[in-house]
Amino acid sequence: MAQTEPRPVEEASRGGEAERWPSRDDALALMTEYVKNPGLRRHMLAVEAAMRAYARRFGEDEERWAVAGILHDFDYEIHPTLDHHPQDGAPILRERGYPPELIETILSHADHLDTPRTTPMRLALYAVDEVTGFAGAVALVRPDKRIASVTPASF
Repeated sequence: MAQTEPRPVEEASRGGEAERWPSRDDALALMTEYVKNPGLRRHMLAVEAAMRAYARRFGEDEERWAVAGILHDFDYEIHPTLDHHPQDGAPILRERGYPPELIETILSHADHLDTPRTTPMRLALYAVDEVTGFAGAVALVRPDKRIASVTPASF
């Protein structure tokens, strides 16, 4: 059976030119290509889940927000320091034709870049990146080490 390219979530017109927003399948393929560490993959998927929840809460596009959540750390294993992550991952996304809005959202989660967090998606990504990491750390000190055992009282 021939492999087909994953369909984009949508084509949007921005400033008169069509912009391809990657699908979840596209994002997962990029994550699989660049991220080998299972812990980092779990973190990226946790950020995806949180981004979906906030998109739903704010009436935003869940698929777009989810893709930003998956991809925000895709380059971390190849650029694990602040002088490279996430800014050195941006050219990879540009070369693949990913939209500037997505790339700028990913860049905005890094304090050291001073990329303005001017959209609800950027603000949410910044917040959930930290919170999901903290929740994961809380789970690790629980006796069963399961995120399902973490309750608000755990914090």
